[in-house]
Amino acid sequence: MHRLAVVCLAAALLSSAGVVAQDAFQPTAGLEGKDVIWVPTPAELVEKMLDMANVTPQDFVIDLGSGDGRNVIAAARRGARALGVEYNPDLVELSRRLAREAGVGERATFVQGDMYAADVSQATVLALFLKPENLDRMQDKFLAMKPGTRIVLNTFPITDWDPDVTETLGPPCRTWCTAMLVVVPARVGGSWQMGATTMTLKQYYQVVRGTVGTQQAIGHLRGDQITLSAGDTEYAGQVAGDRIDGFATTAGKRTPWTARLARGVPAIDH
Repeated sequence: MHRLAVVCLAAALLSSAGVVAQDAFQPTAGLEGKDVIWVPTPAELVEKMLDMANVTPQDFVIDLGSGDGRNVIAAARRGARALGVEYNPDLVELSRRLAREAGVGERATFVQGDMYAADVSQATVLALFLKPENLDRMQDKFLAMKPGTRIVLNTFPITDWDPDVTETLGPPCRTWCTAMLVVVPARVGGSWQMGATTMTLKQYYQVVRGTVGTQQAIGHLRGDQITLSAGDTEYAGQVAGDRIDGFATTAGKRTPWTARLARGVPAIDH
């Protein structure tokens, strides 16, 4: 055989071997990473998490520490745009290949990077499998997201932030079978003016306590929707920055109400 042909054949074989070796990478449970170890989420829990977050084609889903990309690929299969941020470059390449094989390569994007530095501000859903210490470190980032953003978690909660919904799968799921949903609340902690009445609220994540005039008040936030009970009146409204508009119901009579922030910036005490 001509020497040039031999060299070309050898180069082709080496190139082919490199592709095979790259494609052959398969992570094993317990794979060490920068901040976490990789453990696969059961397929049925991936779907449960996305169901709980009500993922639709209108969503932009982000997974921080995306591993082999299963959350991102599953979200893309539902028509959503999805992004995985993963520190391990081998896992990034594996995820891209799996997304192409699943036919969702155009909607599922993977980048190599540090999850703590990732910009999540445009996400409508976060689908995460992280330890509490990882989640707690990003807590302020989560609370700064747009009210109504859904954060769905595998097994581990964000410390002190009680889930809005928790569901646990039965058999055949054996490990990592619990999903939790928290919805980013609007910020309402502070002093508000309702005509001549002052409403003072303290907010602990989605729970609200305080006073409306002289009445003790307790309420709940789900995204930008607030419900509040004070005396014999039930308030329901929508928070839009420094203003809340809605309806108050007393003895079956429904009347509109508006509150405006009296001073400062609405806060969340946590």
